[in-house]
Amino acid sequence: MASGISSERSDSFEQVLRERQRRVLRTAYRILGNWADAEDVAQEVFLRLHRRGLRFSNDAALGAWIYRVTVNLCIDRSRTAKPATEVPDAASADASVEIVLIREQQKERLMTALSALPVRERAALVLREIEELPTAAVAAALGTTEGTVRSQVAKAIAKLRLMLSRREL
Repeated sequence: MASGISSERSDSFEQVLRERQRRVLRTAYRILGNWADAEDVAQEVFLRLHRRGLRFSNDAALGAWIYRVTVNLCIDRSRTAKPATEVPDAASADASVEIVLIREQQKERLMTALSALPVRERAALVLREIEELPTAAVAAALGTTEGTVRSQVAKAIAKLRLMLSRREL
């Protein structure tokens, strides 16, 4: 094959892509606060995975690698890009306009507050509290210790509480 990946490996890659693409995109968006940047990061994650091949000892190792690359690419991108917040489309067609506006305002405030956090604290918070990864997996993904992850998450939560308690967001 021209791509250098066997049909079986190609099917495996497609399966991994289908199973993990939404989570990678969602994680990148929550760290970056911008859909366009998140899509770019997700594309780069899977491009790197394809180049690397599916040489992992188990599914947990694959997951840790994907999160680590996602977070590192988000950190790199956040150094060069200004944080921007976007609000996803309305929650549902049958919701009243007032409820939709309130939800959008809440999401916008949360994304604004998240984007104001230092990127490493934001990444730790997103992976641990939103993606619900175990602390050890977050530490592996961030290349740090479990104690550092717990500290970063605690600091991020305290800062979010303070920012969200203010009415200026």
